[in-house]
Amino acid sequence: MAPKVWRIKKTVIASDHQPTASDHKPTSDHNDKKEAGIKAVVAASGDSNNTEEQKEEPETAIDLGVSMDRLNLGSEKNKKKKLLVLPLRGILVYRAHRSRPETIPRNRRPDFCYGSFLVYKRPYCLGFLKFCFQRFNVGLWSSAREHNLQGILTNVMGNLKKKLLFTWDQEHGTDSGFKCLENRDKPLFFKELNHLWEKKYPNLPWSDGEYSASNTLLITDPEKSLLNPPNTAIFPRNYDPENRKDDFLGPKGELRVFLEGLAEAEDVQTYVEEHPIGDPEITPSHPDWDHYCKIICCVNKIRFGDPTPKLI
Repeated sequence: MAPKVWRIKKTVIASDHQPTASDHKPTSDHNDKKEAGIKAVVAASGDSNNTEEQKEEPETAIDLGVSMDRLNLGSEKNKKKKLLVLPLRGILVYRAHRSRPETIPRNRRPDFCYGSFLVYKRPYCLGFLKFCFQRFNVGLWSSAREHNLQGILTNVMGNLKKKLLFTWDQEHGTDSGFKCLENRDKPLFFKELNHLWEKKYPNLPWSDGEYSASNTLLITDPEKSLLNPPNTAIFPRNYDPENRKDDFLGPKGELRVFLEGLAEAEDVQTYVEEHPIGDPEITPSHPDWDHYCKIICCVNKIRFGDPTPKLI
């Protein structure tokens, strides 16, 4: 079937004679205005009896770029946003504990306090979140415990919190059984994207198979994404609240520019590979590979009885 094309008939208006009953009268002032870049065709002539002017011009097919085939409102790109999984600490805020004065910024007051934590919002945080909700379906996955997460999240996001598809905390991660290298008192929890893709929790608001490695991006720390497929996560460096010129989340900031491109990309993994940002993934070339290889082997042995250091 041939594509259906909108047709617009040019209208002839005589300019130098009084209107008669046979003239076409505009139904409203609105019809006299230019609409969507389509110019009214006006035949200005001093001779109302000019036969050329009085002839009805044939219909002209004007391609508005909105033929029914080309309109394609149901295209995959238009109807489905990619899934963006944000963290809280390190990207949106900096958090310091009162018991560790060495972690408290000296030249800046906290934006708010929650329990024993001093919390510092990153510049452009709210505008960045609004941008993310416009361009992506957004969830939040924090490594914090739930009782520490919810109060901080409310102060940071306000009413935007309701737009999150899910809010996951430490309990939704996989305990590696190991500690973080940078903090021997802090357990290492993995953020496994398979738990989202396979709907480990049935209350996740999407259908089975709706998200995959091709349309999901996780923002986290490299070690927390160790069990995920390559190029499904990025690892920006943590926010330094002492940096007064930080514009990472700003309209022209590095992260927002990266995400603008990602929103239009066909495939997440291809885009991430071609547009490096932040720290690299942990691979055999990483200086601490021996440590992380040991972790992968232990997890594989527990799950499959096979210690081979392969991704799960």
